[in-house]
Amino acid sequence: MIDPITIIDPITIILITLGGVLIGLGVHFIPVGGAPAAMAQATGVGTGTVQLAAGAGLTGLISAGFMYNNLAIDGIFTSVDYITVVASGAIGSMIMISVTMFVGQLIYVYGVGVPPVSAKVKKDPITGDVQDLYVSRGTEGHGVPTVSFVSGTIGGLLGGLGGSMIYVQLMEIVGDPSNMAVVALAGIFATGVFYVNAVLASYNIGGTIEGFHDPKFKRVPKAIISCLIASLICAIIAVPIMGGVV
Repeated sequence: MIDPITIIDPITIILITLGGVLIGLGVHFIPVGGAPAAMAQATGVGTGTVQLAAGAGLTGLISAGFMYNNLAIDGIFTSVDYITVVASGAIGSMIMISVTMFVGQLIYVYGVGVPPVSAKVKKDPITGDVQDLYVSRGTEGHGVPTVSFVSGTIGGLLGGLGGSMIYVQLMEIVGDPSNMAVVALAGIFATGVFYVNAVLASYNIGGTIEGFHDPKFKRVPKAIISCLIASLICAIIAVPIMGGVV
């Protein structure tokens, strides 16, 4: 039995907290349209903030977990392995959110028949395409315009990166990827921290957001403070428990 008290390493606490902050920050980049977007009356993907962020984030966790369990199986985990694992998590999350936005875009354009445009800006900040002329009256835009797609991809990267960092730090406390209890508990805690920060970000957004060009994105500093406090508390609780696993 490992003494939980001796496991409370400040570096581990800091990295888990940082991972949580990255998750909260990443959520603000993801274009969420909610119910209005489902009816093609708002820009973004037609589902809620937490569901969309968690879907991408959990995919990243699965990618990171698979890579970690393959690299650390011999008990040696180097800094290069660490980078490889968190990169795998980030890429997995990016792929998930990108595919979700792309499939949604196909339905908007070819199923509903609306152009992907933003109502928040007159021109797309990335392509320079005119937006305001194509927004239907009474709506807040349609589909996933280029700026929102790029923003969502960045959000997936940050969320996957943060979730992977949390998982790796928890796993490294015991350093035994062959122990299914350790793997399960690390996955549960990493998922829990992800949901906590996704919900906090969702409350901060207050409904829908188009991406980093949306005026609501200016609320990010408040989210960072909230996610920092919440993630720190989660880390203080999770680390000793992980340390108590045989």
